[in-house]
Amino acid sequence: MLPLTSTDGVYTPPKGGGEMKFSFDWPEPSAEFAGFQFSFRVQTFENAYAIDPARTKLERTGDRLRYVCRGFTWAGGQEKAAGELTAELQRQADGSVEWRVSARMDQPVKSITTVVRGIPRGQLSLAGENFFDPGDGEQTFEYPQLFGRLATPLVVIKQANGQFFGLSARQTEVRPARFYFQPGPDGYRTELIYEQAGWAKSAQVQSCLWHIGAAPTYEAIAAPHFAHVAQAYKLPAYATRPDVPAWLRQTKLVVALHGAHWTGYIFNDYAKQLRILRWVATQIDPQNVLVFLPGWDGRYYWNYPLYQPDPRMGGDQGLRQLLDEGHKLGFHFSAMFGTNSANKKLPGYQQFADAATQHVDGDSWNLNWVDWDNDRHGDGWMPVMNIGVASWRDYLRDRIDQVVGTYRFDSYFLDIAGLWENNPQADMYEGTRRLVADLAQRRPGVVPIAEMQYDALLGVMPWSQVARYAQYPAAYYDYANAYSHLSRPTPGRGSTGVHEYGFSNYRPVAVGQRVVPTITFADDTFERYRAEVARDIQTAKDRQ
Repeated sequence: MLPLTSTDGVYTPPKGGGEMKFSFDWPEPSAEFAGFQFSFRVQTFENAYAIDPARTKLERTGDRLRYVCRGFTWAGGQEKAAGELTAELQRQADGSVEWRVSARMDQPVKSITTVVRGIPRGQLSLAGENFFDPGDGEQTFEYPQLFGRLATPLVVIKQANGQFFGLSARQTEVRPARFYFQPGPDGYRTELIYEQAGWAKSAQVQSCLWHIGAAPTYEAIAAPHFAHVAQAYKLPAYATRPDVPAWLRQTKLVVALHGAHWTGYIFNDYAKQLRILRWVATQIDPQNVLVFLPGWDGRYYWNYPLYQPDPRMGGDQGLRQLLDEGHKLGFHFSAMFGTNSANKKLPGYQQFADAATQHVDGDSWNLNWVDWDNDRHGDGWMPVMNIGVASWRDYLRDRIDQVVGTYRFDSYFLDIAGLWENNPQADMYEGTRRLVADLAQRRPGVVPIAEMQYDALLGVMPWSQVARYAQYPAAYYDYANAYSHLSRPTPGRGSTGVHEYGFSNYRPVAVGQRVVPTITFADDTFERYRAEVARDIQTAKDRQ
């Protein structure tokens, strides 16, 4: 074994932006295999453990390497600990390498890290998105964490010579997969980290199947990864999905009518929304339009999860009239609900307070990354809720069911459905799947729509705000469809409506765009920018 440490072969100190790391030479005894160097590290809930080279054996047979460790070190190699780690590595015919690694200790194992040296440097594509140059900065990406930038656990490197190199977690369950890239003069030192289910806390853990390897094209890497995703999560083909009704297939335009902002500012009350729709009906057949209502329930986010018509916007009668008259015109409607958001200051919170989310280490997680009141600091009055916990899932199911039934919504939108955290209580993916399945039984034909979905959710909901996999669109559009985010800038000044982003640059609808055209209406859109809206509607009609 090679007596490497964590600082070998990398810039120390970093040349670019750095990530948190040990401030000493952590031992990484490594084995050469298929042109790479492999080592492993185990993290429990109280410490980190390195391979003990004195108690490690390598068994080589042809294109296989079996890595057997019968003990660990800790404190940077100063102390020893009992435990076992086994890795089975296989070189494939195309030169790529696949492996699984398992570990056992006398305490719960949190995660297992594979350290791989010999990964080429270059531009990075995360989960099928566009390439970017990370320079000399260290980078960490996580699947499927909301801000981890990975909607599927795949990173592709485009090298200066035009070749491609892929790193992929071939998962069969939704679990955290992290990718850490630490640059050096000759390549990346990478860490590929598998974390077991937070609600399991087992002392024996086996990782997912990891896959790394070079290829002449991006497609040669992406195709087998996404083929695995489709098989693992049983993704149905969009062309024949039974949860896509005929009216949704013929939708050519989404109209998002912003309601009430977090502050209570009303962009469009129910009566004005109806006036807008009556005009839209003169521009396009309403049968081809989905009407999306963000902020329909009054103060955006603050009123989550009451989901009641807002008296200031027109109350129960106003909302009924909007949908009744809109349906007569031929429109279809979608209401917005928060998958994982609840204001703990509202009455009734205690009935599902046990579903407030904690991270895997037990610390609470609040939805505090938004500055709602513009004091230039995130507001933390709203805990993230775990849809996998029955109390919260049942409450949300019943509220959606009642609203859909009372006002005859054709669809419901699950805000931040793509959020997944390794919570100690329950699996958020499974909770989302069960919520959608329960509502399908109660309200057959009512369409669930996701926001920012990760790969496994493609099998749960057929539409989403924000399409995925720009470098390999078939991996998304073969199974689902998408329209633009509610924060899409409005014609004119580019208001993002109820969203927290303020103003941005308006972009007209394009004939060649793949995503379903979306037009948003803020407070002045209908009165001042109707000509721009009319042009966008005509473009949406011309789009094939």
